[in-house]
Amino acid sequence: MKFTWYIAGKYFRGNKRESRFLSFIKIMAIAGVAIGSAGLLIALSIVHGFKSTINEKIVGFAPHVTVSSYTGEPLFRADTLQTYISNIPGVAESQPVIIGQVMVQSVRDVSGTVIKGVPASGDVTNLRTYVISGTFDLSMQESGLPGIILGTALARTIGADVGSRVTLYAVDGLPTPFNSPEIQQFTLTGIYQTGIARFDDNFALADIQHVKNLFNYNPRHASTLEINVENPNQIEEVYASIRDNTGFPYVTESIYQRYRNIFAWIDLQEETIPLVIGVMIIVAAFNLIGTVLMMVLERIKDIGILKTIGAKSKAIRQIFILEGLFVAITGLVIGIGISLLFYWLQITFQIIPLSEENYYMSTAPVEPHFFDFIIVGAITILLCTLASWLPARLAAKTDPVKVLSFGK
Repeated sequence: MKFTWYIAGKYFRGNKRESRFLSFIKIMAIAGVAIGSAGLLIALSIVHGFKSTINEKIVGFAPHVTVSSYTGEPLFRADTLQTYISNIPGVAESQPVIIGQVMVQSVRDVSGTVIKGVPASGDVTNLRTYVISGTFDLSMQESGLPGIILGTALARTIGADVGSRVTLYAVDGLPTPFNSPEIQQFTLTGIYQTGIARFDDNFALADIQHVKNLFNYNPRHASTLEINVENPNQIEEVYASIRDNTGFPYVTESIYQRYRNIFAWIDLQEETIPLVIGVMIIVAAFNLIGTVLMMVLERIKDIGILKTIGAKSKAIRQIFILEGLFVAITGLVIGIGISLLFYWLQITFQIIPLSEENYYMSTAPVEPHFFDFIIVGAITILLCTLASWLPARLAAKTDPVKVLSFGK
């Protein structure tokens, strides 16, 4: 074993003669590095979890790309436009939809909402995976009425349960004796919950044919064309291709444009939280300056003896840099262990609950990334090594003659 590594290891492990104060300082330095690295790893995993969970919910509820009319008028030949867009590379599936505002009423209450008419055979989104009560069924029911899907908040507001009869009222302009609303009754077949209030509060889904009747749409008309891409990682590329191939009078939007405020909120967390928590590692690293300096002062006579028997200044400097490095590695290993324990506890017991109304989920999600462990570990060791260099340099400059004659 190399001389400097052997001496540094002996010093780090300590001995019975070592002062309790020095041992306490060393333990506090290790604890500082452990808490700082664990805090940063946990913060990064929660931020990654937030981003993945919200992305999954939004992409599951909403289509990747939408095409609508610039003037707000219906798409008059939605079938032709759908066929044209389906041939664009990267497009997986598309569907025409009808979107409009209605009043929805049950036997208990009435509320305003947005009705979305989609093909009864299926929907390009993954909303069916968020149905928590009943089934995703928009076909004709035994009651003789078509099925409808409501969000949890909307169903709770009007007091409707699966199997309830709900009535939709649609009117163009102000209701008058000469402008009566169109009325259509449905049977509530399913209730969905995404955890995102703007979805759960404001959307109802029904068969597009019945929604067309509500708004007096021509069979070939549609409000919007919804498109899903083959690879979700290429949404922006496919969106740009669709936009360039359609042009005026069509307006093309990607999911990131329609819900930019939510994605901006996620990006803000991802950018700022690691910086804030990362300060803990910086503070812990620079605490090593005082710790290693105390080690130097406690072993000043040992330094004199080492120099007397021929140890060079470079070797003395390496010994104390290595001792500081051992403190950093020990703290880092403990910090990683703490973070892994937290991941297990959160996944198994969900020890950190959240307000679903504010955070779009009921518990804090965790998603550790292997790359984070590499980055945090490398930065921690680098900072701690740099922090150990100054006191180690002072130790290397110690005059053995003065040290050995000290106190005589």
